[in-house]
Amino acid sequence: MARPLDWTRDGPVWPHHEASRFVALPGLRWHVQQIAAPPGAPTVLLLHGTGASTHSWRGVMMALAGRLGLVAVDLPGHAFTGAPADPDRLGLPGMAAALAELLHELRCAPELVVGHSAGAAVGAQLCLDGALQPAALVSVNGALLPLSGLAGSFFSPVARLLARSTLVPRLFSWRASDPVVCRRLLEGTGSRIDAAGAAFYRRLLEDPGHVGGALGMMARWDLQTFARELPRLTVPLHLLVAERDLTLPRDQARQLHERLPRASLVRLPGLGHLAHEEDPAQVAHYVERLTKPIVKSS
Repeated sequence: MARPLDWTRDGPVWPHHEASRFVALPGLRWHVQQIAAPPGAPTVLLLHGTGASTHSWRGVMMALAGRLGLVAVDLPGHAFTGAPADPDRLGLPGMAAALAELLHELRCAPELVVGHSAGAAVGAQLCLDGALQPAALVSVNGALLPLSGLAGSFFSPVARLLARSTLVPRLFSWRASDPVVCRRLLEGTGSRIDAAGAAFYRRLLEDPGHVGGALGMMARWDLQTFARELPRLTVPLHLLVAERDLTLPRDQARQLHERLPRASLVRLPGLGHLAHEEDPAQVAHYVERLTKPIVKSS
């Protein structure tokens, strides 16, 4: 059965719910989680991928809380953040611009940005737009290049077609209420996450609004244009690449490493697309190591 998310009912069991707040800006109401930085410590912005939410950072946040400042958001149309009044803001430039407005409202200038999958592209777009100038950008299995071949030719048009329908998200949510369907979707990423993590994804997939937001995001995602702009990126890019990732083509990370002179590549053996959920301690350790040389600006 399709069940819209409701903070009164679902919020109390959401990971790090005590750090949650809601920020209303023109045309969009955001769900934000903030954990204050210890004195002198930098702040890290955590951006989830398509179809996920702040919950996907729960293990990483647990490992870093008390050591770094943390800001995690539900991207527009996802989980507890509303869909934008203008659907075009679900595209990459619009989403980055909306996020820049939120960070300005929060008076937050994170020294490090960490994005998973599509979240890495949002982080990179923020940097390309000049909205942020962090010391580094960390891409965890980042979706930073367009799909090639037939997949690339058909993916966006099909997503646009599905996104126009109000029935498709409801049908998908109804099917996702079956635990077997949800398990197969997660297995398709190459990751093995725990039962609690799977339950949060199942809850998200039961919400037609969340499914519609994810479809709308995919329908408006123009990675062809983004890929042409990516070489302008001046922020150091750290590519964390899981070797069992079944979601992204294996050679994307190599292409990025060759194309971007300030990119470094770290392989994560034995992990899949949801590497930060499978082994949050390893990802958190890498993030914290990158913050060591950062001198926090006053």
